Amino acid sequence: MQLNYKTYGTTGPHLVILHGLFGNLDNWQTLARRWATDYTVVLVDLRNHGRSPHAEEMTYPLMAQDIAELLETLAIDRCHLLGHSMGGKVAMQAALSYPTLVSKLIVVDMAPRQYGRGHDDVFAALHALDPATLGDRSEADAAMQPHMADAGVRQFLLKNLTRRDDAGFRWRMNLEVLDRDYEQLIAPIGTMGQIYPGPVLFVRGGKSDYVRDNDWPGVLILFPQARLTTVARAGHWVHAERPGELEGLVRAFLSEDLTGTPDPSGVPLT
Repeated sequence: MQLNYKTYGTTGPHLVILHGLFGNLDNWQTLARRWATDYTVVLVDLRNHGRSPHAEEMTYPLMAQDIAELLETLAIDRCHLLGHSMGGKVAMQAALSYPTLVSKLIVVDMAPRQYGRGHDDVFAALHALDPATLGDRSEADAAMQPHMADAGVRQFLLKNLTRRDDAGFRWRMNLEVLDRDYEQLIAPIGTMGQIYPGPVLFVRGGKSDYVRDNDWPGVLILFPQARLTTVARAGHWVHAERPGELEGLVRAFLSEDLTGTPDPSGVPLT
């Protein structure tokens, strides 16, 4: 599985960034350019997303293995690893399964637990389209509207359309497998008694319910050095809604020398 990636910057430690469900590496380009002044930033398309290969299986252990193989291909011995939403679960799984590869872990608005189904309207909107017959994106947007009222979400999803060589469009993402294996994507990560002993920053949106206060004891079992901060005016899309705040939080965390510091209290920080 040779994942598609894009690199920003050529100096400083590596910072590898993983997008969420239905996303791709383009979602993080603005912040990547900012962080690239001090880090070598690697944006990744996860399997079945963006320009990465399609695969018949979609599980967190397999996606974590994809990341480990990509790091080996790029000759990266250790990196800082950041993931948002589904990418946050991939990042957590990678840190648990391959702890020596991860210097510091950043998880944006995701917990390691089981989630309920929350994307049925998205799948209905996507399945309402026959990309091959579309004349333009406005036609696609109109077809999705009865199933997805939020125009911003529709535009985000339509970034997955790409033109065919002959006529019409096709999905870049592997919609069939994402829909079929959706239960795997809302499942908890596989822990197998593992812990990640390194520094971890969890960032949640204050207007999001993806990371709740009662998630925190379970987080600390897997990530005993974890800390939590809340971006009060952000929802689930912290990087899009409050990019400046997230940029500063990540910079402060990555630049902090944690050598010899005591174990944090485990009380969520705000």
